[in-house]
Amino acid sequence: MNLIITFIQQAIAQGIAILFGATGEIMTEKSGNLNLGIPGIMYMGGISGLMGGFFYELNNDNPNKWVGVLCACLCCAVASAIGGLIFTFLTVTLRANQNVVGLALTTFGTGFGNFFGGSISKMAGGVGQISVATTASGFQTPIPGLSKIPFLGDVLFHYGFLTYSAIIVSLIAAYILKKTRTGLNLTAVGESPQAADAAGINVTKYKYVATITGSVIAGFGGLYFVMEYLGGTWGNNGFGDRGWLAIALVILALWNPANAIWGSLLFGALYIIDIYLPGLTRASQEFVKMSPYVVTIIILIITSKRNRPEQQPPASLGLSYFREDR
Repeated sequence: MNLIITFIQQAIAQGIAILFGATGEIMTEKSGNLNLGIPGIMYMGGISGLMGGFFYELNNDNPNKWVGVLCACLCCAVASAIGGLIFTFLTVTLRANQNVVGLALTTFGTGFGNFFGGSISKMAGGVGQISVATTASGFQTPIPGLSKIPFLGDVLFHYGFLTYSAIIVSLIAAYILKKTRTGLNLTAVGESPQAADAAGINVTKYKYVATITGSVIAGFGGLYFVMEYLGGTWGNNGFGDRGWLAIALVILALWNPANAIWGSLLFGALYIIDIYLPGLTRASQEFVKMSPYVVTIIILIITSKRNRPEQQPPASLGLSYFREDR
């Protein structure tokens, strides 16, 4: 029983960072922008939040964990928004290639995180978790009372507030996209910016707002991983391929944030299942680790065959819009 509880907890913990990234990328792609810089933005959000908590605690003898949480969240949001703004400015205003800009942003974000992560570790004497222990404890505080319920408390209520925030944000995003005028306008922009522009929708505005908002959401995936999952520590290249799994999850979720919730749990379970399967060789472990990508490819093939419009990517995804060509 304890093994089952541990597996579920670890699957959820692995999936939440991916869920933040996928929800943010879905919002971005719904505008027609393909932001392959999401992995880098997650790095930027994670290290910026860690820096916010670190410098707050460094300058306060008796730090309050909730003030530290606020500082970390604000720094994460600002850094992630800047990443989204850079991407949008280059691709929408300057009309640069989205794939090139996205990959460059991932390279920059990864280097940004590793550079400042190493600097903070040196300032903290090489033990980063001690320097932000108070702030990290705020992120790791479970739901009072409910977390003490046998079994259910461990499985459902044992996590910090960012875990539940990821699910809430995904549900809100799904509602906005499906049920509000703003969401329908955003979908129109992603499907046909020419038609949306002709209907009086400000295409540039929607692309900027959706991409920056999506970047902030994705950035919190990095903050979650650093603060709640790792307890305020930093390891260079510690995110692994979670950022790319978030982009893959967008396809698995069929561009629906609500679907990304169960998809993230599936990816989280597949990401760690090799640890819990006895007798695996090194080769079979690697095969199991690539299963999230295999599942994504299978889903992509199936949905392509069915050819349902609601299960397809936005028609203008990755394409720049030039109003004068309309």
